[in-house]
Amino acid sequence: MAVKKRIPSVKAASDKKTVGPWHDYINPPLDEIDLIIEKYNFHELDKEAILEENQYARVDTYDEYLFLVLHFPKYEPSTERYIQNELNIFISKEYLLTFRYYQSLTMKGIYANYEKMMLTGEHISPAFILYDIIEGFLDKTMKMLERFGKDLKLIERDLFTARGTDLIKSIMTRKRNIITLKHMMKPQIGVLKMIEIRMKERFSDEVELYFENLEDKLDKIFSEIQLLQENIDSMEDTLKSVFELESNTTIKYLTTFSAFMLPLTLITGFFGMNVQNVPFANTLVYGSIGSTLIVLVILMIILHRKKIL
Repeated sequence: MAVKKRIPSVKAASDKKTVGPWHDYINPPLDEIDLIIEKYNFHELDKEAILEENQYARVDTYDEYLFLVLHFPKYEPSTERYIQNELNIFISKEYLLTFRYYQSLTMKGIYANYEKMMLTGEHISPAFILYDIIEGFLDKTMKMLERFGKDLKLIERDLFTARGTDLIKSIMTRKRNIITLKHMMKPQIGVLKMIEIRMKERFSDEVELYFENLEDKLDKIFSEIQLLQENIDSMEDTLKSVFELESNTTIKYLTTFSAFMLPLTLITGFFGMNVQNVPFANTLVYGSIGSTLIVLVILMIILHRKKIL
């Protein structure tokens, strides 16, 4: 079994938050996971799902609870990549347990809201906590896509003025990231539809409308991802066309350059064969060399002004 490296294999204190029926575990140690599995009588396969890498988004249905695996993007500035922030969730009418491995400002905001509700004595349903968690991460994803779109506009503005390796790297990095987001979010469209059905069965018809709202948000996110991918592909095609045009222009001028060199090559070859009695031999040679050099200087000036050289 492939174990996630970020889960410690020795005893350690996890960062745990509890608000009403909600227990949130951040990077829990293995011994604590064992105790939780035993306490709530969770299936052994669920433990493996928490520990194993590269889990697919899914919903597992049991008599007493549901087990969910969801993924949301987390940006790593050091690598300029999006990574999967995996959430493993157990939910029933009595409790909501979440397992994750990264700190999250989104979760902190949800904590604060429910702590205020606890102070007022308001009843907290695990179903609505789950709704708020998923909605919070979907809203965060949409904001990330908005920033992504603004970055693309800046790159598009520089597309015809700065075409160095930095621009190519920027486009390729964002193309890789948008593909990562697409592969991350697409499988969850069907998962959220299944969650809606299961939550309606376990709780009430009231929650159905809320989880339908999550489906709509995810559909909008996926549509935005597709539009951004099309935009990046278009920018990449444009950049390739510009490079091909510049290459063709360079080849054209180099061909012209070679054509001007041919007469000089012919003359020097002809007069280099010990031809002593040709009238005006020296004048023709030096005149040809001089005129060819003048033409070459003019051609180089033109190429320099066109930024070919």
